[in-house]
Amino acid sequence: MNKIVKIALGVAIILAVGATTASADVAKGQKLFMKKLKSSCDNMTGAVVAGKHTQAEWEAINKAGKLADEIKTVCPAAKDGALKERYLPDYYDFFHEYANDSGNVPSC
Repeated sequence: MNKIVKIALGVAIILAVGATTASADVAKGQKLFMKKLKSSCDNMTGAVVAGKHTQAEWEAINKAGKLADEIKTVCPAAKDGALKERYLPDYYDFFHEYANDSGNVPSC
């Protein structure tokens, strides 16, 4: 019985660490926005871009797989290199965190 508990605890720890490592990051999304998108968004701040939608709207856009399209709508000059698939989860976390109904304001 003791061995089963140790194995279960070990598996739980591995899953917890794996889940946090694979998740996106608000700070990384902000850095990516500043580096890759700000100049192509007519120098709009991150607060302005994120404030285009509510958190629920950003969530719906992301779940529909339309985040890159929405970024292109808000920032028409955005290059495809700035919209790589690996950047989208971080952009989403950033936009969701600082949406117009969140009460949060980014520093960019």
